[in-house]
Amino acid sequence: MKTIADVMTRNVRSMKPSDSIILAAQAMDELDVGVIPVCDGNLLVGVLTDRDIVLRGVARGRAGKDTCLREVMSADVAFCFEDQSVAQVLDTMGDRQIRRVPVVDREQRLVGIVSLGDVATKADDASIEETLGEISFPSGSDRGLPPSHGDAIPSGMGFY
Repeated sequence: MKTIADVMTRNVRSMKPSDSIILAAQAMDELDVGVIPVCDGNLLVGVLTDRDIVLRGVARGRAGKDTCLREVMSADVAFCFEDQSVAQVLDTMGDRQIRRVPVVDREQRLVGIVSLGDVATKADDASIEETLGEISFPSGSDRGLPPSHGDAIPSGMGFY
């Protein structure tokens, strides 16, 4: 049985809650990623997605260099532990309709991130197709908007 430690990406770049969303957007462009963990030291305190920048920053007129990540990031983050099984995390990703999950140690210090791509390329797990189907299935919206297929990690979705 493979664990998340076997498939995750290590040495991920993180940012501080006090960093600006402009700096974060530039980092996302440089790294060609759509999510950056936000840490206070090594402690995971949130994630910032490209969707967070657009919906909580730009759409609300807060896209300037004075807007800090803490103002727009997702603070209640779904995360997993490096010693969890790949199958268990895939189940949670499917249930929560998320594609990427920060990986922490038992003290909740960031040690990496795992994506569906990591699992697809590094694990011999047949359930990846099922998980992708669950993630891609449209979910309802609480604002009467069309269903979203975004990658944002919903707030309040931490799991152990």
